[in-house]
Formats: sequence, C-alpha cells, structure tokens
Amino acid sequence: MLEMYKNIVLNNYANFNGRARRKEYWMFVLANVIISIPFKIVDKSFNWTYGAEAGISELIFNLLILLPTIGVAIRRMHDVDKSGWHILIPFYNLYLFCKEGTAGMNQYGADPKNQLEELDEIGKE
Repeated sequence: MLEMYKNIVLNNYANFNGRARRKEYWMFVLANVIISIPFKIVDKSFNWTYGAEAGISELIFNLLILLPTIGVAIRRMHDVDKSGWHILIPFYNLYLFCKEGTAGMNQYGADPKNQLEELDEIGKE
C-alpha cells in the first residue's frame, strides 16, 4: 500500500493522463486517511486548530496532496471511460470510483489490470 502511495505521490504527482485501477485509487484514499490521523492529533494537542475542525499541519498536508489527489481521481475516471470532469458530479462520481474499469483499451489508454494481454494482441497484429 505504501509503495503504491509513493508511486502515486512521487512519480505521478501531476499526471492526469492514463488510467488508474480501483485498487490504486482506494489505496491512495486509505493511505491519506491513515497519514492524516497523526496530523489531526498534533493539531488537537497543540491547539493548532483553524476554524471548527482543520488544523494547521493537516491543512498543509492536504494542500501538498491536492494535485496527486486530483490526478488519481481523473485517472480513475479515465479507467471507466469517462472524462475527468466527472469528478465534479456529486454521488455519480462515487459510483464511478467504485465501478470496475473498462476491460481492454479505451480512449484513455491500455487497461492497467491486463497490460500484458494487450501487448500480446498488439504483437499478433
């Protein structure tokens, strides 16, 4: 999980092209929740809260992961063969985040789940 998180945050920091599997997206979300817990504890213990809930260190963390979060969400939409703009549609985007990706190639690239099968098909042509 942490290896996938590092790959998304460091290697695909602002990559909005291609496709992201459900596993990649949800592991990224889970890792963000787990990483944000210590920030929330530190903010509460030092009374660094800003407004009702958000603390200063948690706010900084959220700003640092904003681009990777948008990037992986857009790539997830591409996996279900939808435009990245679909992340702005409430509830429907949650359905799409949970939906299985398009099998095989689509307009956004190769299937991240079965890339080897597609390479075999290209070699046969």
